[in-house]
Amino acid sequence: MTSIVIVGSGFTGYTCAHQLARILRRKHANADITIISPVDYMLYTPLLPDVAGGVVDARFVAIPLADALKGVRAVRGRVDDVDFAARTVTYCDPEEHQHLMFWDRLVLTPGSVTRLFDVPGLATHARGLKTTAEALYLRDHFIEQLELAGIEDDPAVAAARRTVVVVGASYSGTELVAQLRALADAAARQMGFDPADVRFLLLDTAEQVMPEVGEKLGNAAMAVLRGRGIDVRLGATLKEAHADHVVLSDDSRIDTHTIAWVTGVTGAPLIQKLGLPTEKGRLKVQPDLQVPGHLGVFAAGDAAAVPDLTQPGKITPPTAQHATRQGKVLARNVAASLGYGTSKQYKHRNLGLVVDLGPGYAVANPLNVHLSGLPAKLVTRAYHLYAIPRPVNRWAVSLAYLTDLLFTRSVVSIGLSSQEDAQFTAAEGIPMPKIS
Repeated sequence: MTSIVIVGSGFTGYTCAHQLARILRRKHANADITIISPVDYMLYTPLLPDVAGGVVDARFVAIPLADALKGVRAVRGRVDDVDFAARTVTYCDPEEHQHLMFWDRLVLTPGSVTRLFDVPGLATHARGLKTTAEALYLRDHFIEQLELAGIEDDPAVAAARRTVVVVGASYSGTELVAQLRALADAAARQMGFDPADVRFLLLDTAEQVMPEVGEKLGNAAMAVLRGRGIDVRLGATLKEAHADHVVLSDDSRIDTHTIAWVTGVTGAPLIQKLGLPTEKGRLKVQPDLQVPGHLGVFAAGDAAAVPDLTQPGKITPPTAQHATRQGKVLARNVAASLGYGTSKQYKHRNLGLVVDLGPGYAVANPLNVHLSGLPAKLVTRAYHLYAIPRPVNRWAVSLAYLTDLLFTRSVVSIGLSSQEDAQFTAAEGIPMPKIS
């Protein structure tokens, strides 16, 4: 029996496993598919800002592998090493016991981690938005700070507790600051303070907010953010991070107790261990998603430098849209390597982006049609309901959207995620090696 091992359960790995199982089932192929992942679900990361903002429950954005991937064996573990000569992978389970698994075909889709820079105090005092633990921690921590501000005797400390600094004005950071602003407004109504007392600062070294959506929509998003009292500073970033303040690149000081770092990603630590050529921290692959010089080894998604055939010399960006479609091509090409069908090169068509900017507003450019306001909001939410796998998750998210439309948000700090759970180097439930 042919053994196919898929490393990682993000958009790419999940889609590849799902499509490949269907192809091989139709062909009655004698093959065994295993997916190894540190978590037992696929995370629909585009809705993490909604989780942090208290709109969507974290369970609704997690697609359980055991239920959703029929004909695929799901193994929970962190792959630490690949032996290409012996055709084995070594992985550790949640209790750090080491295991060995043989493969005939290997698909490397370990995803990415938050890209950190050499900013003093960053890893200690800031949190990202790559996992449910980080999203839940940000929500709970922010609400707790608002509650503490209400009983603080020192006005300066109270103001710092009501100040949030978000670094990264791409779509994830922009959505996060918009959802936290909406959460702050709900908290102000329920706790009885002035919403203007909560200060938000959005930083980015770029020249505009969300360059991915173009200048027109970027300017529209900027107007919405500033209209909601969010201080957007372009051409600026963090110089230092401390427990009660940050120092910006212009040497100005901002007193704050909440720092979110949403500046981009780099390939998972496994990629650097493989000893293979990389580009911008991502594993080099051919247009057909095979790893050069290693027959039967494929890679794609955030961890792979997939050539962009529509823009020669460039690689595809690490977005969910690319990851999903690369997963489909991976499935086809792995099946073709076993004699079922023909392989193809990955070539994408840009379908546009959708960005949720909180209550009543969004920007989107589906098929290069520029939308903003309520029409974009409808398109944005419809897209997420279409894109998230598994009908029960679509149902739950749609009810969450309806609840958010009809009722005020629940403002509670449940404490589901600790500060340690939300560290950059943590991967829900399994200790990860620290990034040096």
